Amino acid sequence: MSQPPLETVFQEWHDNQAIAEQMIPLIGRLYRRHNVVTTLYGRSLFNRSVIRILKDHRFVRKVEGTELSVQDTFPLIQAMAQLNLGPAHVDVGKLGVAFKKRGSGDAMAFMREELAEIIDGHDPGAGNGKPKDVVLYGFGRIGRILARVLIEKAGGGNLLRLRAIVVRGRGDIAKDLEKRASLLRRDSVHGPFNGTISIDTEARTLTANGNVIQVIYADSPADVDYTRYGIDNAVVVDNTGIWRDEEGLGQHLACKGVAKALLTAPGKGDIKNIVFGINHAEIGAEDRIISAASCTTNAIVPALKAINDEFGVAHGHVETVHAYTNDQNLIDNYHKGDRRGRSAPLNMVLTETGAAKAVVKALPEFAGKLTGNAIRVPIPNVSMAILNLTLEKETDAKTLNDYLRRMSIESTYQKQIDYVDSPEVVSSDFVGNRHAGIVDAKATIANGRNAVLYVWYDNEFGYSCQVIRILQHISNVHFRKLPRASE
Repeated sequence: MSQPPLETVFQEWHDNQAIAEQMIPLIGRLYRRHNVVTTLYGRSLFNRSVIRILKDHRFVRKVEGTELSVQDTFPLIQAMAQLNLGPAHVDVGKLGVAFKKRGSGDAMAFMREELAEIIDGHDPGAGNGKPKDVVLYGFGRIGRILARVLIEKAGGGNLLRLRAIVVRGRGDIAKDLEKRASLLRRDSVHGPFNGTISIDTEARTLTANGNVIQVIYADSPADVDYTRYGIDNAVVVDNTGIWRDEEGLGQHLACKGVAKALLTAPGKGDIKNIVFGINHAEIGAEDRIISAASCTTNAIVPALKAINDEFGVAHGHVETVHAYTNDQNLIDNYHKGDRRGRSAPLNMVLTETGAAKAVVKALPEFAGKLTGNAIRVPIPNVSMAILNLTLEKETDAKTLNDYLRRMSIESTYQKQIDYVDSPEVVSSDFVGNRHAGIVDAKATIANGRNAVLYVWYDNEFGYSCQVIRILQHISNVHFRKLPRASE
């Protein structure tokens, strides 16, 4: 088959760039005015560059086996902009593929049919509702990424507002604020902050993309009265890991202005450990202290749930290959934990993980079925879980992969399970991935009842996105998702 002329290919690329440029203001208007989040197979199109939009369209070929371009989706977005839509998450990628399968035609008529339940659902006089106050207690790796995501999502119908961060006092307030701002502004792993940050030393605030964030200095939760800063009925997200039980985290609830506490680490005792997308429906109105479990638990539970539902899991072993963390030493020095005192950038460090046991808190049906261990490796971010499973039903690698690919694009787990089928991907390719875990299809091994699954995860960013989803849920920030996912 002959190749098209080089000039034709180059001109098509420029034409697609021009179309993507026209899409951006429409996508922004749908978000700002109508609380409509446009996505492409789960990947948000809002606040994205032209090149990112084109790349996300190219991604569809990998998961659906069919080409989708901005020329296919632009008419659908144009139609959406004219339909006075109510709040929703609309996957124009899935709609675009369905539209092509129909042989295209009248885009407006197609969208009227597909989005019928939200047409004329926008009430400009109703406003977006009252935002929920969020406080970050601790401003380390997870705290700063949570801040980035909350700032990015501010506005529209998200209704989560980052009001304050709580850190320990450092003496020179002006210098401390500058350092906090600098750490938010620049990140060696995740790159520069997408926006502007300014400091008000007198008011002790950081302003990031128009979000005024109070910096509160305190050595313990008991030192803080949030109502002094106009903060009320807030959710405090504890990123310190210092307190993991009900008594310790209950200190937050004793503060004026606090309604709930969310822990970004595995909780102890009777605290519910939540993996969003799996057991978040168990959160009741009476639950004022909640744990978002661990990054590894969030990575493996969705895949384990999906596999168990289809094939059954008799038993298995989870081996985590985990990026080193701030808990380890840069050079050999004393550490209370076994082996963790050895230099993190120079060694693979065998250590324990509670992820296998923690799975049971989200999936009780796995009680007694899993063992686990971990190896810390000399990279700063992105980890991998190797699931070595004995199944109840026989399968093969193709069948298992096809099933997991469908789960990643068609099921209610599409925000939790991502899927990649490339022989060249490595850990750095998944920095910034917003899913809980990413199935590496090329690495899957399955023969009869034995299966080995490799699941990548950004243990910082992907986990933080799961925490945000819990925040949205407990703050009653819910969106219709169209087209409806398969159950």
